[in-house]
Amino acid sequence: MTLNRDLQTRREQWRWRGQERPAFAVIPMEGQESVWDYPRPPRIEEDSREVVIRWGALEIARTRRAYRILETAHPPCFYLPWDDVARQFLVPGSGGSICEWKGPARYWSLDHDGQTLVNVAWSYPDPLPGAEPIAGCVAFYPGSLQCTVDDARVTPQPGGFYGGWITPELTGPFKGAAGSMGW
Repeated sequence: MTLNRDLQTRREQWRWRGQERPAFAVIPMEGQESVWDYPRPPRIEEDSREVVIRWGALEIARTRRAYRILETAHPPCFYLPWDDVARQFLVPGSGGSICEWKGPARYWSLDHDGQTLVNVAWSYPDPLPGAEPIAGCVAFYPGSLQCTVDDARVTPQPGGFYGGWITPELTGPFKGAAGSMGW
């Protein structure tokens, strides 16, 4: 996929790009990370901590081969290799979206025993240049699932639109809360 003018315009709109923390950012203590130090465009990094996703008693995924996407003002999204996901529970979702950094997203729903969680996951099967490592991965919105990173319970990113995972080592504030659209 080539970068068209619309995506270029979206990329240029961001004021905060990780080079400086705004005055309202929480100062991280030792062992913490500020999401305001994350870059834009986002950085993709491997994360060997154990990531587990459950839907009630059903284990959906378990891996030590996740990727974290680190983007200014966002808690990281965790992308899990398809090989470490119980794919039999995922069915194609509806709609789609385009990220100016990762490209066109495909949505997935979870389906089991007559229950469905609609559009609870997404993937980038044909990502833009720079996001190639996540081509064989899927990410999950943590709000309707029980997600842990090394046994620490994940809190969903505020607002419901973004899929970031708030873990204990992160400081914010986080994009998605009221008044944060321009971040």
